[in-house]
Amino acid sequence: MTANDQEDRQVSADGFDLPEVEFEKVNKYFGENHVLRDVDLAVQDREVVVIVGPSGSGKSTLLRCVNRLEEIQSGEVRIGGEAISAPDVDVNRLRQRVGMVFQHFNLFPHKTALENVTLAPVQVRGLSKSEARERGLDLLEEVGLGEQADSFPAELSGGQKQRVAIARALAMEPDVMLFDEVTSALDPELVGEVLAVMRGLAEEGMTMLVVTHEMGFAREVGDRIVLMSEGEIVETGPPVDFFDNPKTDRARQFLERVH
Repeated sequence: MTANDQEDRQVSADGFDLPEVEFEKVNKYFGENHVLRDVDLAVQDREVVVIVGPSGSGKSTLLRCVNRLEEIQSGEVRIGGEAISAPDVDVNRLRQRVGMVFQHFNLFPHKTALENVTLAPVQVRGLSKSEARERGLDLLEEVGLGEQADSFPAELSGGQKQRVAIARALAMEPDVMLFDEVTSALDPELVGEVLAVMRGLAEEGMTMLVVTHEMGFAREVGDRIVLMSEGEIVETGPPVDFFDNPKTDRARQFLERVH
């Protein structure tokens, strides 16, 4: 959570905290392809929700709807109770609240690790260069890259680049972090160092939506597992229930294929 969360927290009319992220009857099409079908999902503050499922099931599209990288055709997506698809929504302000880390790092190759991390806080949030530098160094230290602050992306391994990308997203002090298959492009021996950073964020209480094929990570870190298939949520529950006692045939089939 960011420093002002307690003051800014949205509550419902009955006094209960609203979900940090909420999908209500969300539908998304690519042409005639119905990729999200009446999706309902509520993610609470400090909750880690891990979204799993076969390729093409709509997992990444769901994440991209949270910060309007994809526009929905019907339904509603809310961040802290605020509907994000309204015409008057400030999309840039919305994206400051939602950090996203992709499969590919998208770092600026001509900038150092520290410069990649500090660019947006200076240009978008208006931090001074000295403030941004101090924050950036702290974040690089947090992801285990304090000694690589002055390294360029070409000098870093894939795992190190991905950790810089995580630090860059955290530099905007988001309320929610989205992770879209962030380890799938990495060599197997580099996966663990990225998952360790994500595990640390979960332990610190960051609200997270994670799309991953790493079932061990999902079981260990997720508060809740969401299985998607053909654009629908077909099962959701705590990891122990999902992995050890799946309720649906579709979940059992999926687990047989990934184990």
